[in-house]
Amino acid sequence: MKTKRKVLAYITRGQDPNLELLVFEHKNHPEAGLQVPGGTIEEDEMLIDALYREIAEETGIVKNDLSFIGKIHKYNFYPNGKQTAYERNFFHLNYEGTQQTWDHQVISDGLDNGLTFQFRWEPVELLPKLAGEQDKAVELL
Repeated sequence: MKTKRKVLAYITRGQDPNLELLVFEHKNHPEAGLQVPGGTIEEDEMLIDALYREIAEETGIVKNDLSFIGKIHKYNFYPNGKQTAYERNFFHLNYEGTQQTWDHQVISDGLDNGLTFQFRWEPVELLPKLAGEQDKAVELL
């Protein structure tokens, strides 16, 4: 079985009990579900570099608007019907910017290129289910 390495970013703002998580939906593909920023680690790319690259590509948020809290979880995800395992590396970052909601068009070399994502903040305490088990490590925030 082939394994692809992934990074996922739990970007939060606020403090308990008002902690919020940045989530997005695909503007023209709501069936893709609610997600957090993340993506594939390129060959010979360091985890931290992939993390900041994926955040910038998918959200438009730059590194200077984030404070790194740490890596919080790692596990393998096996989607039904696929011959690929996904090594998922979850990171926690805090957002220092002021944006409330926004749309961002992805500019990348990947499959998401050209897609528009709609971002918003959701209270961690009331977080709806995320697509593809992306909420697997939320309790570690």
